[in-house]
Amino acid sequence: MIPQASNQIEFEPLHEDFGARVHGIDLSAPLADEDVAAISSGMDEYSVLCFPDQRMTDDAHLALTRALGEPEPNHVIFGATGEINYFGVIGNVIDATNKKGNDDPHTRYQSGNNLWHSDSSFRLVPAKFSINHAYEVPGEGGITEYVSQRVAYTILPAPMQATIDPLHVLHDYVFSRSQIAPVDPNHAASLPPIEHKLVRTNPSNGRKNFYIGSHARSIIGYSGIDSRRLIDELLENATAPERVYAHQWQIGDTVIWDNRCMLHRGLGYDADRWRRLMRQTRVSGDGPTLAE
Repeated sequence: MIPQASNQIEFEPLHEDFGARVHGIDLSAPLADEDVAAISSGMDEYSVLCFPDQRMTDDAHLALTRALGEPEPNHVIFGATGEINYFGVIGNVIDATNKKGNDDPHTRYQSGNNLWHSDSSFRLVPAKFSINHAYEVPGEGGITEYVSQRVAYTILPAPMQATIDPLHVLHDYVFSRSQIAPVDPNHAASLPPIEHKLVRTNPSNGRKNFYIGSHARSIIGYSGIDSRRLIDELLENATAPERVYAHQWQIGDTVIWDNRCMLHRGLGYDADRWRRLMRQTRVSGDGPTLAE
């Protein structure tokens, strides 16, 4: 069902399969219940919402996160130090004049985001939504691409849907990220492999999607070769060029996406040349996928 506009809220489709640009709402101001309901309904329908020209602050960002659900602690900070912090920083900015270049370990570590993934799929309760706000953007590059695992599931042949519907898959952060850069031992110990349903169902509209990405290591009951073959086949199906929406970030963009059904990846940028600063929070899921 197409979400109904609240007051002046309007949804402008971004891609024929998913996504909408949202007009008529100031996310930095306190949100009425009907506005939160309209955003939630829009997420169920479009999966990715872009709110341009937002005057975001950390306080407003966290208030928006709490309005949509329970904030998820940043797993990198918590895993390494045990500290609860709800924000992640994406980019290379140190301060008003300094930045990290291409050879900085932090920059290399963030290149893991260039793989197709669903945020926090390696957690027992994976993230529901991610909320990014762009404060500084590079003059070239830094695009984020999105694809819908819901759309990709829909176009699978019925026998393939029947094959994957009952399967479970292991998601493993260390498996995916250690291919890019070393993972802090404390961080690795905090994130053991997690079993999830391979096919999830949106509780509001009943629409199904498969649930994979770079953290998907193996399928329960399958050999390693057969696991990778099936996961790679599903990923190839989902990420066909015509199914990709490429978001070119603008300063002031706030983008929310649904990790339950979307995959995304960053395309990188020249950190020696450009500055980039985005702040991210995540809304925790409603529970383990095996309980859905």
